[in-house]
Amino acid sequence: MPDTRVPAYPMKRACPFDPPPELGRIRAEDSVTRVRLWDGSHPWLITGYDDQRAVLRDRRFSADVRRPGYPHVTAASRARRRRSRSFISMDEPEHGKYRRMLTSTFMIKRVEALRPRIQKIVDELIDTMLAGTPPADLVSAFALPVPSLVICELLGVPYADHDLFQRCSRTMVSTRSTAEEAVAAGDELKEYLVRLLDRKADEPADDLLSRLVVEQAETMTRSQLADMAVLLLVAGHETTANMIALGTLTLLQHPDQLAELREGDPELIKSAVEELLRYLNIVHSGRRRVATEDVEVGGRLIKAGEGVIVATDAGNRDESAFPDPDVLDLHRDARHHVAFGYGIHQCLGQPLARVELQVVYGTLYRRVPTLRLAVPLEEVRFKHDMLVYGVHELPVSW
Repeated sequence: MPDTRVPAYPMKRACPFDPPPELGRIRAEDSVTRVRLWDGSHPWLITGYDDQRAVLRDRRFSADVRRPGYPHVTAASRARRRRSRSFISMDEPEHGKYRRMLTSTFMIKRVEALRPRIQKIVDELIDTMLAGTPPADLVSAFALPVPSLVICELLGVPYADHDLFQRCSRTMVSTRSTAEEAVAAGDELKEYLVRLLDRKADEPADDLLSRLVVEQAETMTRSQLADMAVLLLVAGHETTANMIALGTLTLLQHPDQLAELREGDPELIKSAVEELLRYLNIVHSGRRRVATEDVEVGGRLIKAGEGVIVATDAGNRDESAFPDPDVLDLHRDARHHVAFGYGIHQCLGQPLARVELQVVYGTLYRRVPTLRLAVPLEEVRFKHDMLVYGVHELPVSW
């Protein structure tokens, strides 16, 4: 029988915009406490902002999914990540070796150079949407194609194959998938990318995968390169798409702030991106670690081999770091949020995500000033998945 004295994680959410209320209560009582997972294990849950940053920068907490005690999200996640491991599930020095292969591509200067192309993609998708008959589904017409087109061009993945990688991605990240379904989807996507890498080895083009397959021909197998490509492709479109859709829905619930954003002040647009990342924090599985030695965090002793979950959605609503944290304030300086993580495993693609969101938030509402929900809020369909919590369908009109 499960120990009901220990709260189950994840907790039920009452609102698509906010973390579960129980997370706030737990943080107020004790920033470091035990929770109960699907497999009966009792890892530590870290809910306080300062304690979260302390854990994420401490290399005594391992990201290696193969270590005993690692707190897997689901049985499906455990099966898939043990079968195919990317560099985000590695520790130093292995993690750094692979990450450095990609650093130059995602440097701020290189990403800023993509801004005109991202702007063109956004404008063309808006043109197509406006040329149609309202209402439209913002997710399928705009939010999903924007980051998908961008990451496809950057990697050198044919966008014509987006149905395949989006379907595989949904199955891989869903908390409702079985282990067999998640593994099968991961294998299908990896096999597709291995074939693509084979073609690029024969006929390299001006894209990231071509560069990697040529430069790493003697040091990495096609399987290792495909694992890296899976991570970049899935992470490069899924979460950004949800930030576009859920960010739009949030702003429609705050019309005064939306009106101000529509005026196009570049600094306010940048600030809005950071505040929405903080406020929504759409990754709700937490950052997972396992202690490699005894470490004290928040006055609690976490022993070697014990799992840790850093609940960044709770940290981004910690009033010690963000006054009035449950209030959306586009003028807030929220750049120190932990939506992208913290420490050496902080999201590599965050410069690209920021530019994409800046272009979208700075363009969509200005070009479509009458954008509005086409159905009542309660009829909007959400993805009720813990890993990526976003909008499934967002009917809009203008």
